[in-house]
Amino acid sequence: MTTSDTELSAMRRALALAASPGVPLGPNPRVGCVLLGADGRTLAEGFHRGAGTPHAEVEALALVGDAARGATAVVTLEPCNHTGRTGPCAEALIRAGVRRVVVGQRDTNPVAEGGAATLRSAGVQVETGLLADEARELNRVWTFAVEHGRPFVTWKLATTIDGRSAAADGTSRWVSSPAARLDGHRLRTLVDTMLVGSNTVVVDDPHLTARDAEGRPLARQPLRAVMGERDLDPGRRIFDAAAGSVHLRTRDPEAALKDLFALDRQHVLLEGGPTLAAAFLAAGLVDEVIAYVAPMLLGAGRSAVDDLGIATITDALHLTVTDVTVLEPLNAGDDVDVRITMSRPTPSGERVGVTTRGTD
Repeated sequence: MTTSDTELSAMRRALALAASPGVPLGPNPRVGCVLLGADGRTLAEGFHRGAGTPHAEVEALALVGDAARGATAVVTLEPCNHTGRTGPCAEALIRAGVRRVVVGQRDTNPVAEGGAATLRSAGVQVETGLLADEARELNRVWTFAVEHGRPFVTWKLATTIDGRSAAADGTSRWVSSPAARLDGHRLRTLVDTMLVGSNTVVVDDPHLTARDAEGRPLARQPLRAVMGERDLDPGRRIFDAAAGSVHLRTRDPEAALKDLFALDRQHVLLEGGPTLAAAFLAAGLVDEVIAYVAPMLLGAGRSAVDDLGIATITDALHLTVTDVTVLEPLNAGDDVDVRITMSRPTPSGERVGVTTRGTD
């Protein structure tokens, strides 16, 4: 069996539906579904709107009732095969009498996988892998977390072109431009967790919230996490009611990520200082680096990352640049910072978090 041009168009539409604005990030994947009649016309569309709401397939089926019998369901992710807050989508498609299911990305979640096999055993035609790259990219972080059993980690840093995050006297407020700081707050809204070390909480007392250009809190606030074994003053701003917070009583990056994964966290933004960054880098637990580079030189001062134990150039940690963006100044006279996004290559040469074509 092969997919048709009509099914290809339907998959592109399903991907667009899955990416609809307003869908909350995690812990569930983004999924879109298009139901096609025997004549190739669209019968109904649906997309998943967040945990606890009907899945994309169920939403589309509810719109057509008995008209779904003999239809083709084009779905960005393999229909789930388990009962959670909602029932299994594979069974819903079978009950509705759907004749054929075209899948983009296979579901590797051990809790929900197996939908394609269930459909086939019921006599439903199943085709997988249509626009699989695009489907995986849509759920890049969710896919990584499911397949690796830990959250995807992005390290954000602001640095001068000579690698300094603060001046020798400790001042660091103006290392990044207003445009870079605002973009950093935008980045916070794209993750579900921000992580700092306990020393940062003691010394800097960060609020660690996502704010707009006027400093007002945004509607969506990620979890604020701090890791470290020492007791912390509950009056620190990170523990206030502006957003959720958690204290991870460990200095081990792997243990911290394990704890966060158990809390259904899938994307961690490292917001701490050079010590935290070095610990995660040394453990091989940084998957993406986003650097805001300011056009200034300090010559001395705090380094953006602590000693990594690298003594020779051949042992340098190499990253792959995936995007370079010049940030437009917010005000006349502001510095023009550059945002550089980099990924960590795996031993096989693939870039962590960057999808490659899957096979059935």
